[in-house]
Amino acid sequence: MPASGHADPKLYPENTRFDGLSMGFQDHRARRARREHSTTNQIELQICFRGQGRVMVNGKSHDLVPGTACFLGHDVKHEIINEGPGSWSCSGGLAPRLEHFFEAIGRAPRGGRAGAAALRGPADVVAIERRMG
Repeated sequence: MPASGHADPKLYPENTRFDGLSMGFQDHRARRARREHSTTNQIELQICFRGQGRVMVNGKSHDLVPGTACFLGHDVKHEIINEGPGSWSCSGGLAPRLEHFFEAIGRAPRGGRAGAAALRGPADVVAIERRMG
């Protein structure tokens, strides 16, 4: 399943003056996944508000539908999957922050809507991850 989506950081240290957290929105295109990964220095919170998907946490599947949330601690392997026919959106928080990473890998949706071309990320995401730690 290919990766494709858009992250839009909204609250981060430069505009909140609080260094420990960044928050924003993520859109996941239909039938796409964010590959399995883990973060050593960050925790992550995903709150689903539109569409439906699931998160695989250490090999176990958990549904993410509107009104549900998922907390991902340090070194927790997880993969975020949208198997459905439509876009799936979550609000998320990261501590400490990763907004510069999302800026580096994301593309802004055109015309306020996240179309296929707008959601296609760069081919070198792994290189960006390594460069940014």
